[in-house]
Formats: sequence, structure tokens, C-alpha cells
Amino acid sequence: MNSSERQQDETQHGLSSAEAQLRLARDGYNELPSARRRNTLAIALSVGREPMFLLLIASAVVYFILGDVRESLVLSLSVIIIFAITIFQERKTERALDALRDLSSPRALVIRDGKEQRIAGRDVVCDDIIILTEGDRVPADAVILSCNDLRVDESLLTGESMPVRKAAWDGVRQLSRPGGDDLPFVFSGTMLVQGRGVARVTATGLRTELGKIGKALQSVEADETFLQKKSAVMIRNFAAIGLALCVLAVVLYGFTRGDWLQGILAGAALAMSLLPE
Repeated sequence: MNSSERQQDETQHGLSSAEAQLRLARDGYNELPSARRRNTLAIALSVGREPMFLLLIASAVVYFILGDVRESLVLSLSVIIIFAITIFQERKTERALDALRDLSSPRALVIRDGKEQRIAGRDVVCDDIIILTEGDRVPADAVILSCNDLRVDESLLTGESMPVRKAAWDGVRQLSRPGGDDLPFVFSGTMLVQGRGVARVTATGLRTELGKIGKALQSVEADETFLQKKSAVMIRNFAAIGLALCVLAVVLYGFTRGDWLQGILAGAALAMSLLPE
């Protein structure tokens, strides 16, 4: 059997289910790892370090000591609501990031045991024969065995807005980077905008071009933006001024009226009015 006949046989029959399971056990699922999530306690601690929340908590404690349970409960409820909203927003953002991660593992049409099957993208393995049609997202890096007027949007990897034209593999050309017309390779996460093709998977998961980007991003340390740094400096300055005025108000109130607890509440209210949230 010559190479063209062997390729045609592979295209018609694909992998067997047993072979696919062995490769899946060897190489792992075709997906990117989940981003590290902060737990609820870590989110709560980051929110609790804000000066405004500390003042709210301190004021609630003082009102409770004074016996004004109603005011204490109102302030405590405010703190709980703000904490709940912040945690909800953080979780919502993480779900959005998970949805983006799912772009790397769409459903795929493959040939298994000589039949076309629609499977989860995470179950695609190396040497799977995948069928690509207009509107599909490529489930893994692959070499094109045959195609008809195939064009792919690779902007996810290259940033180029125009789709590129694809050609069938000649059996000789080596794997190259994304970008450029008439290359016989398609890449995980890219979108087919025209035509139809049949391809053989060459890489899955972190071994794909998209996976390499994800792996590189995992080693990047998150840093504050310029706006965040400037805002933090401004808040620290206001907090220092607010604390100084708070102490001054407490001292003046205590010495002039003799009611130190009410002086603490007046100072806390003054500080809260000055702090930007």
C-alpha cells in the first residue's frame, strides 16, 4: 500500500475506539487547565482591608457597645451586602473566563471506527481524523489531508483580521507557525469561515499553539495597572487625613462634652465622609 492509499484508508476509517482511549490515557484530555481561583475567604480578606469597610465595622462595634442594636445591625447588614456583591462579581468574572477557556475545547466531528461521530472536544486525541466545515471551531492543531475552498480566521493567534486560505498537505511540508495563505495546517481555537476539509490531529491540549500561549500566561505575574497604583496612593493619603481628623474630632468632642463614645462615632462618621470608595 503506497502513501496515498494509506492516507485515504486513514481518512475513511480513522482511529478505533480502543486506540482513541489508549491515546487519551497517554496524552490526557484536549483542554487547557483551569485558571487558579481565589477562594471566598481570600476575596473577603481583600475586600476587608479597605479603609471604608474597617470604619463601618468599627462603627458597628461602637454602636453595639452603646446599646444601639438597631444602628449596629444596619451597619453590619451594609457590610454583609457589600461583601456578598463583591464575591458574586468575582465569581461571575471567573465564570466568564471559564467560558473563554471552553473555546479551546469545542465539540468536534471525527471519524472513529469508520463512522462519523460528534464528540466533546476534550476527547479528541492525536491522529484523530476530524471533519471541518464552515462555522466550526478547530478543536486541535491538525494537518489538512483534503479541503475544498477552505478559509480560516486565525486572528485569535495572529491578530490578523482577514481569514487565510488553506491547502491540502503534500506529505513533505513541515509544521509552521500560524499566519499566511496556502498552509496545510489548522490550529486549535481558530474559526472556519468558508469551505470544508478533512484533517489529522497533530497536537492536543497544552501542546497546541493555543495551549503554548496559555502555558506562557500561567507564568505571568499579575501586576497593578497605573490607575490602580495612583488610586491606591490617593486612598492612602485620604485615609491618613481622615484618621488624623477622626482622632482630632474624638479628642475635641471628648474634652468639650465629656462623651468619649459619641466622640468616637462622630470621628468615624467624619472619616467615612472623607474617604473615597
